[in-house]
Amino acid sequence: MTDTVLIIEDEDILREILKDYFMNEGFAVLEAKDGEEALELFQEKELSLIILDIMLPKLDGWSICRRIRKTSNVPIIMLTARTDEDDTLLGFELGADDYVTKPYNPLVLLARAKRLLRQREPKSDEGEDLLESGGIQIHTPSRTVKVNKKEIALTHTEYEILLYLLENKGIVLTREQLITKVWGYEHLGDDRTINSHMRNLRHKLGDHSTCIKTIVRTGYKFEDIQ
Repeated sequence: MTDTVLIIEDEDILREILKDYFMNEGFAVLEAKDGEEALELFQEKELSLIILDIMLPKLDGWSICRRIRKTSNVPIIMLTARTDEDDTLLGFELGADDYVTKPYNPLVLLARAKRLLRQREPKSDEGEDLLESGGIQIHTPSRTVKVNKKEIALTHTEYEILLYLLENKGIVLTREQLITKVWGYEHLGDDRTINSHMRNLRHKLGDHSTCIKTIVRTGYKFEDIQ
């Protein structure tokens, strides 16, 4: 099945360049030049990935990300011309999975997109299909997460963080290990990036968030609720 990518970018040249790169790699590509057109395509089409510029006519990228996350966990990579790290963190808090700062190398963006999609592929041959601990259950083929048998909706990045912690239950994982596992590249910012995703994840886990222990000045560890 061909993966479909929605590229939301108001600059025609940049949008066409990205379209060519993704199509050359076998992706189906949809395009939107403003926020309203983007949401229409999102509602009408089945998407594998969204490339989302922040500064758009009619509706900005943050608003689009917020609306998409109300109903979908499709991976989102945000594009920003801003260098203010607070803008990037806001995108993460709204549910974006990754970000790329303009100007960027299209090959780097393509590589990050492929990584996000690979992580979503079933990995049933790499161990048990079902991981369960502390009242939290992960069914890896369907990427379904349940807390006390009730399904919860996690973004791609939140899921990957929780899965990695649960796979290494009782082991302290550094922030650097988490970033390398989830994003697969050297982190250029500070610890607030992983902290933002962890805060969102804990909020969704509710009372079971206590399974994730913060190890001061080191990282995190998953433990069963006592």
